[in-house]
Amino acid sequence: MPDVAAANDDVATPELMKAVSAAFNSRDVDRIVSHFTDDATFWLARGPEPVGRTLRGKETIRKTLAERFKVIPDMRWDHKEYIFAGNRAISVWTVIGKGADGEELNYQGCDIYTFRGGKISAKDTYWKIVENKDRL
Repeated sequence: MPDVAAANDDVATPELMKAVSAAFNSRDVDRIVSHFTDDATFWLARGPEPVGRTLRGKETIRKTLAERFKVIPDMRWDHKEYIFAGNRAISVWTVIGKGADGEELNYQGCDIYTFRGGKISAKDTYWKIVENKDRL
């Protein structure tokens, strides 16, 4: 639930979200993690857990993103919309890129952010699953 009474430096703003998005699109891991709190949690869309994969702490996030960009060096997000609610924001996007294994990324998704002190304390990523099966 959004903290609508959040302190001003906790409030998600368009400028903050544009800076976060630009950092991710730069694929500069140090620039990206500069937007996270030291104790941040990042839930990836893919992984072995029902929530995808849980990354805890800035250093784990740094290491995982560095590995991801080695595998998908041209990964890029086209941000369509930002939605704001107190210290939370949603970014709606399309991600594209080509993995070293040949996987073509072209997914629609969103991130749900929680901010504390002007930095990301939580990021939860979701994206559409593209498959060639006839099922709902």
